[in-house]
Amino acid sequence: MTVFLTGFPGFLGSALVERLLDRDRGVACLVQSKYREDAERRAAELAGDDWEERIDLYEGDITEPDLGLDADDREHLQDACDEVFHLAAVYDLGVSRAVGEAVNVRGTEHVLDFAESIADLRRFQYVSTCYVSGRHDGVFTEDDLDVGQSFNNHYEATKFEAEVAVQERMAEGLPATIYRPAIVVGDSRTGETEKYDGPYFLVRFLLEQPGVATLPRTPGAGDCEVNVVPREYVVDAIDHLSGLSKSEGEVYQLCDPNPPTVAEMTAAFAAATDTRVLSVPAPKGPTKRALSLGPVRRWTGIEPAVIDYFDHPTRYVGATARKHLAGSGIEPPPFGSYVETLVEFVRDHPEIGSAAKT
Repeated sequence: MTVFLTGFPGFLGSALVERLLDRDRGVACLVQSKYREDAERRAAELAGDDWEERIDLYEGDITEPDLGLDADDREHLQDACDEVFHLAAVYDLGVSRAVGEAVNVRGTEHVLDFAESIADLRRFQYVSTCYVSGRHDGVFTEDDLDVGQSFNNHYEATKFEAEVAVQERMAEGLPATIYRPAIVVGDSRTGETEKYDGPYFLVRFLLEQPGVATLPRTPGAGDCEVNVVPREYVVDAIDHLSGLSKSEGEVYQLCDPNPPTVAEMTAAFAAATDTRVLSVPAPKGPTKRALSLGPVRRWTGIEPAVIDYFDHPTRYVGATARKHLAGSGIEPPPFGSYVETLVEFVRDHPEIGSAAKT
């Protein structure tokens, strides 16, 4: 049987396709037309010149009913597939409500409808995010979802609504597993990433300063945690957990059990970029407004929405993930052990931007 996957040729989707090929399974990828050439190139890198014998690319779009597939392709996939990996989403902190709703919420509902149309569906594997927590004040566990939280932005809100939809289908009998990664950064061994966002805004700003940089310090920022995990940990964990029969019905938070605080992360990036940081107290609201101004935005390169994570009040724990990964050797490395690798990759690859494939 074949695995159906959305989110190819994206950062996580490409890595997961490689793992699925290692299982000697066929993979059918839903690909937007604008990414067709990128998808073919990536498929050839993963499976060689005869990639079409192992990877099938279907042009479509999760925002459209029936995923934009024609009737013949849809019927074929319903018969051929027994597992769905849904990764496609908008991972942009500044996304508009309309786009987040269309891609993250309605798109997920369309993929759920497709999965439920598969007669022999074995599992629906869904990649959510720890940040469905919104601004929950305290510890957020794998058992939590709707805790009356507010949200930093439309990205968080629409990913929350999408996971609500998945959990509602699970309650109705859909065999599914949910994975909530924390902030995903590049590979801890090579630094490789496909976009610079989140913590990378700070890295790039520091690299562009002449040895000294001034950064705003919003009230309460110093002790808040920034939970980041490298790509290979997330991919390794999903690959392993998705193959366990006991993972059906579970929610896994793929997070760092010992994350750095904002102050610790800033100090680590400052050391890795050889930059002295001067921390200046600044109110949060005016800081975000200043970063929204064209000249300031162009100078700093910092997305205003990032400031909300300088005082993010939520702590993440992943007890079930750690329990089910025990003995596998899969665990996130300490942030300090790979921070220099991340910075070196940014220094060597200034051409990479902040846009990502949905």
